[in-house]
Amino acid sequence: VVKSYERIVRGLEANPKIKFTLNISGCLFIRFKEMKFNNLIDRIVKLANNGQIELVGTAAYHPLLPLIPKEEVKRQIMEHQAIVNDIFSQEVKLKGFFLPEMAYSREVGRIIKDLGYEWIILDEIAYEGKLNKVDFEKFYKDKNGLKVVFRSREFSNCYVPEKLSQQPLKDDNLYITATDGELYGLRHEDPDGEFEKFLQKENLKTLTVSEFIEAALDGGEIDLQKCSWESTEKDLKAKKPFAIWYDPKNEIQKDLWKLVNLAYEVVDKNKEDENYGWSRWHLVRGMASCVFWWSSTKDFSHNFGPFAWNPDEVDKGINELIKSIRSIENSSSRSTKIEAEKIFANVKHNIWRAHWKNYWKK
Repeated sequence: VVKSYERIVRGLEANPKIKFTLNISGCLFIRFKEMKFNNLIDRIVKLANNGQIELVGTAAYHPLLPLIPKEEVKRQIMEHQAIVNDIFSQEVKLKGFFLPEMAYSREVGRIIKDLGYEWIILDEIAYEGKLNKVDFEKFYKDKNGLKVVFRSREFSNCYVPEKLSQQPLKDDNLYITATDGELYGLRHEDPDGEFEKFLQKENLKTLTVSEFIEAALDGGEIDLQKCSWESTEKDLKAKKPFAIWYDPKNEIQKDLWKLVNLAYEVVDKNKEDENYGWSRWHLVRGMASCVFWWSSTKDFSHNFGPFAWNPDEVDKGINELIKSIRSIENSSSRSTKIEAEKIFANVKHNIWRAHWKNYWKK
């Protein structure tokens, strides 16, 4: 919050002409409130009311939407909307939608469209499964009728202010970027204040995504690829669009998803259970995409990220998942509990075995 989120908000406050489209997951809004960052929330609300920030819909607890049940997709999207309404003390119309990790499938797109959202933003690889094919001056439509804007991977997988400072800022030069907010200050410290300097450039013009769509050319309907913002052409050719979060060759991830599916099934069957609320509280936190990301062992140095292996973070996830199952009081869940404990113990063993054997001190 101190290094990144407050910095972005300060940048907007100091430069009233600048506009950002911003995704703040419902769970992050909840965390802001828990940590008493009420002033930050108030400033975000003010910027949104002034038109400098366009907030978007998303899934409340940041799961990888194409890999979870459709009912859960809908539930988390609706819960995020409810959290935003609570923050603003009124019904807020969110036009756009941010898919966690930009992970898209047509089935998820249909749910998003049915819930009333108008557009999504995806990585350019979603267009034909290849990079450098998109006409960024246009918006498109997927098979569900959702409007689609593409981000440039070249201008997003970098420190954006630094790279854009080297580009011509003219009326006919358009750059569409989308990054994690933590890039600004946490993952990239920027001691020279390039972010702040860039926002002050006189010839810099920014638009929200909705404003861009209103002014852009219509590229028509296209058949989008299943993908995420980290998908490679090789991944898509191999039919592994979400390889970072589910790689069939990654035994830890395979068991993690077994535990997710078991937990979801038993919690969903016990909606009348006295501990149903607590079970879901643990379940949604165990389903967050970060749990799987940290077990992927991928190298993200190309995007200011670490080597994606952290047994403690994976531990957090599996502990939440097993707690969601243990919380159910219904005695009919006994056999499921025993099955889940076996998977849990196996994952736990494999995580730490892999850590001490393969990744410790590396």
